[in-house]
Amino acid sequence: MLSTTPHHSRQRHAFEKSLSHHTARKKNSSSSIDRKLQLQAMSHASKYLQRMLINPPGVQRSASGLSLSSLSLSQNSSDSSLSSSNSSSCCWEPKVPLLYGGTFSPWGDVLVSLDRRRGCGGGGGGDDDDKVSGRDDDMEEQEEEFECSEPGSLHRCSWITKNSDEAYVQFHDESWGVPVYNDNQLFELLALSGMLIDQNWTEILKRRDMYMKAFADFDPKVVAKMNENDIAAISANKELKLAECRVRCVVENAKCIRKVAKEFGSFSEYIWGHVNHRPMVGKYKHHKYIPLRTPKSEAVSKDLIRRGFRLVGPVIVHSFMQASGMAIDHLVGCFRFSECLRLADADAAT
Repeated sequence: MLSTTPHHSRQRHAFEKSLSHHTARKKNSSSSIDRKLQLQAMSHASKYLQRMLINPPGVQRSASGLSLSSLSLSQNSSDSSLSSSNSSSCCWEPKVPLLYGGTFSPWGDVLVSLDRRRGCGGGGGGDDDDKVSGRDDDMEEQEEEFECSEPGSLHRCSWITKNSDEAYVQFHDESWGVPVYNDNQLFELLALSGMLIDQNWTEILKRRDMYMKAFADFDPKVVAKMNENDIAAISANKELKLAECRVRCVVENAKCIRKVAKEFGSFSEYIWGHVNHRPMVGKYKHHKYIPLRTPKSEAVSKDLIRRGFRLVGPVIVHSFMQASGMAIDHLVGCFRFSECLRLADADAAT
């Protein structure tokens, strides 16, 4: 018969105690891991529910049929963020320039379905350099279908089609890309470009005469002196579709132009100084290469914001530079490309 000595008894007791303690620690560790996993799962679920509450499935804030989440439209203090666009003072539903394949159209015309665009189409832009955008062969074939023109007609930029509005085509043929040096005209184009945050170019151009009348032919001296009653009267005109905050931006920009003109002699001297008084020539062969914004538009935007200008984010500034001829972005195959270059050369020679 085996006898258990007190020494052996103490060892066995110590071993059992150690084993029990190790088992307890393992259970506690396992329980701790489970709690961490549960907390992580609850955190993920909470974030998911928040996203669902903010953006419920099937409900998208859209402009011209596009989800705002797919846009790269610059948003900063000067662009008036989308949240401010929906505030009580800015009641008009914000629209965005036309996107084609996720890129920006220099014209911001209304996007229509692919079915309606087969055979003809709108324009777009893409990367700054002529690089392959990574689209598949099917998309390239669709793009080729979009580029068309009437037999015997002038060869225009590919976003101008037989369905384009007359005012839209006229602006392309006569104004877009032509170097502008008059302060009033530059002020007008800056104001119209700022309106792209709510409208597209076609809508803006149709109301161009009304805007000229409302803002005294865009004379900065007159607009800068507009008071609260003037602002209220313009924003109350439903035909203009300008919220009060947008009208204030135009008035504030007029005041800024006056300050810049005193410092540099004219607003034209200041703004053209950013490009050494020579237009930037894109030489793009396809609309998908035209950029949404450029390093130069970002630099100009930053300086304008520093000087107190509003609605002058990099995208808006780039649209302004295109419209005022600071950037000649007609496609090289467009009849206006060479004409705008000649005008720029003639201005440089004088």
